[in-house]
Amino acid sequence: MAQRIVIKIGSSSLTSDEGGLNRDKVCFIANELAALHAIGHQVLLVTSGAIAAGYRRIGYPARPKLVHEKQAAAAVGQALLMQAYQEGFEAHGVAVAQILLTRPDFGNRSRAQNAQRTIEELLTQRVIPIFNENDSVAVDELKFSENDTLSALVANLVKADGLYLLTDMDGLYTADPRKSPDAVKIGRVDVISDDLYRIASGAGSSLGTGGMRSKIEAARIAMQGGVPTFIGQIAEPGDLKMAVDGDGKGTYFSKSLHSLSAKKKWIGFLSVPQGRIVVDSGAESALLRGGKSLLPAGITSVEGDFHTGDVVEVAGPEGRTLGRGVTHYDSWQITAVAGLGSEEAMRRVEVGRVEVIHRDDWVATPIMKEAGSRE
Repeated sequence: MAQRIVIKIGSSSLTSDEGGLNRDKVCFIANELAALHAIGHQVLLVTSGAIAAGYRRIGYPARPKLVHEKQAAAAVGQALLMQAYQEGFEAHGVAVAQILLTRPDFGNRSRAQNAQRTIEELLTQRVIPIFNENDSVAVDELKFSENDTLSALVANLVKADGLYLLTDMDGLYTADPRKSPDAVKIGRVDVISDDLYRIASGAGSSLGTGGMRSKIEAARIAMQGGVPTFIGQIAEPGDLKMAVDGDGKGTYFSKSLHSLSAKKKWIGFLSVPQGRIVVDSGAESALLRGGKSLLPAGITSVEGDFHTGDVVEVAGPEGRTLGRGVTHYDSWQITAVAGLGSEEAMRRVEVGRVEVIHRDDWVATPIMKEAGSRE
C-alpha cells in the first residue's frame, strides 16, 4: 500500500571526509528514493549537507565555526546540494522542489498551513519536496536544534505514515558498538525513557552536527504526533525499501498509543514558546498524572514577557520541562496571582477564566523515567 514517507539524510551520508559533496553518495540516495517513488509512495526528503558542501568551494580550509561563516558556506552549498539532487533524480524522470524552512515557519500557524498547502500540491503533482533549514538566514547558531528535529516536524505537519532517520549506524545499541563488544542492538522501542537517552551516543562524524540523541528526540516528537519512526542504515540498493517494509537495518519506534490532535501537535512541537512558568510539586502531579488544568495556586514563578493566547513552557520545581500550553493570562497577571487560591486570584486580576492553562490547551512532553525498550 502506498505510504507518505519522510526520509532524513545527514551530512556524513552525502559528503566526503574532506568536505564537499560525494556525487556517488547523492546518486545512491536518489536511486533509493526514486525506487520508492516509482511504486507509488509519496516521498519527502529532509537533507543536511549545505554547509559541508559549500565550505571548501568558498575557500575555507575546514568546516567553519563562526555563525556568519557557516551562513556563507550554506548559501554556496545549498545551490550545489540541490544541483546534485536534481541531476540524481533526473536520471529517473523525477522532478524535485526545494523548500527552505526556519523555526518560525512552524511556530506561526498561518505560515505552517501555507507550507502544508504547497507541499500537498507538490505531492499531488508527483514532485519530491526536498527540505533543509534555511541556514543562510537562521539564527541561534543555525539550530532547529537539528535537522533531525526538522524532519520530525515535517512528518507531523504532513501527517506522514513513517519517518526514516538514516545514519551510519544500523540502529540503536545498548552501548557504542564501535567501543563495546557487549553492545546489543535494540530492535524496537515502544516508550522513550531516560535510560534510552543515556544510551544514546554523541555525534559520529566531524561533518555532521547531530548524534543518536538528537535522533531519539526526533523519534519522540514523531511518535507523539502518531508517526512511527525508523533509525538505521541503508548501505546497499534496496535497503530503504526493506526499511519501509519493516525489515530494515535499524531500530523501529512505535507511534504513541495516544497520538495528539492537530491542535495539540502544534502546541507541543510546532509552536515557539514565548515564556516559562515554574510550578510546585502539587501542580506537577496534577498536570502529568491528574489530567488537571494549571491553576494560580500551583505557580511559583514566571519567566519572560508574554500575553494571553501565547504558548509557554511549564517547568517543575527542579527545572525539568513538563510540557507546553496556551496561557489565558498575561505574564504580569500570573506574577500577581502566583500561589493564590482561585477566588483570590479572580479578585486580583481581570481574566476570563481561572485556569492559567486549561487541560484542553496543554501538552505534556516529559521523558519517561522507566526503561521502555526491548530487543
